[in-house]
Order: sequence, then structure tokens, then C-alpha cells
Amino acid sequence: MKSCIILCGGQSRRMGRDKGSLIIKDKPMIKYILSTLNNEMDEVIIVLNDAERIDKYGEFIDPQDYNYEMRFVEDKIKNKGPISGILTGLENISTDYAIVFPCDNPFVTKNTIQTLFSEITEDIQAVVPYHDSENKLKTSEPLHSIYNKNIVPIIKDLISKDSLHIKGVIEKIDTKFVLIDNEKILKKEFRNLNHPEDLKIFD
Repeated sequence: MKSCIILCGGQSRRMGRDKGSLIIKDKPMIKYILSTLNNEMDEVIIVLNDAERIDKYGEFIDPQDYNYEMRFVEDKIKNKGPISGILTGLENISTDYAIVFPCDNPFVTKNTIQTLFSEITEDIQAVVPYHDSENKLKTSEPLHSIYNKNIVPIIKDLISKDSLHIKGVIEKIDTKFVLIDNEKILKKEFRNLNHPEDLKIFD
């Protein structure tokens, strides 16, 4: 059984509009990753920051278009960034591990998903891709990583202290770092789409 958590709770201030529902070519951005997850996941948890946003996403996402169980859940703790979205997602999965993605990642491939899941062993709590061997943590991609739900107490403790950096979580748990080697895992899959000009790559 494999689970995925998709984070859609960001404010999208730099983009100026909601990124997950942003139309890229002919469909909302989030639908690219939802399609990629077909035949890879058993369940997908989409975390949104309020009921209004859940209703909005429900208007253009039909769970019957996908061959996994899909659920929309409301972010448990407001205005704490992606760390609270990960917490909410982990509390809602029915498996031990979930891969986490932001909603604005249309580039992720099935191969990377399979590669990261293949790295799971009993003694680790996270599988985290990184870019540079000189500084794994600094160049890591915590929003494209796999986490065990047994880290929930650690996340709760950090949030209670207002320590909201996800790399702070990675430091405290048993993490396996996996190099983004441009072979099994492609660098372009981690491209950020934060500003309107970033969307020119689709022209």
C-alpha cells in the first residue's frame, strides 16, 4: 500500500493566484501530478487550508478519473506553512509511509516515485532527495520526500515551539538521503513555479 499527500494550502503570494487550480495549457496544474500518481498510489490525501477551498477543488477534480482512493482534508493547523500540511496528511493516511508533493509540481515522474519508495527500509523514517553531496540537508527537497507517520509527535512538538522549517524535522529523525543524479531522479522534476514568468516554460 502506498500513500501520497498533496499540499495545496499555500498562499501563492508570489504567483498572485491559487497555483493548484491554475490552468496550464488545458487543465489545472494539480491534475498533472494526479495523473502521474495513477497506478502508483493506493490513496491520495489532498490537504487544503479551508472548507471553501475544498469545495473549489471538488468542482474540477473528479475522483472517479483516478484509480486510487482520493480524499480532501482541511489543514489541521492554520498559517503554519507546509509543516502543518504534512502533519495533517500523515494523520489521515492508512499506510505507514506517504510521499509528499506540492500541488504545483507538474514535472514529477513515475520513475522518481518508484525510486524513492524502493529506498524505504524498516529503520528509516524519511527518504529525502538532495542535490549536492557537500551539503545534503541544505540542498534537500523536503516537499518531495517520503515520511513515516510515526514522526507525527515530533512534528507536533516542533509546531508547538513555532519551529516550522521542515528541514528541522529531517534533522531529528532517521533520514535516508537519495542523490538527485539526473538519471534515476531528474533535476527538472524539482523546478519551482512561484512567479507568473515561470509559466513561460509551457508556452
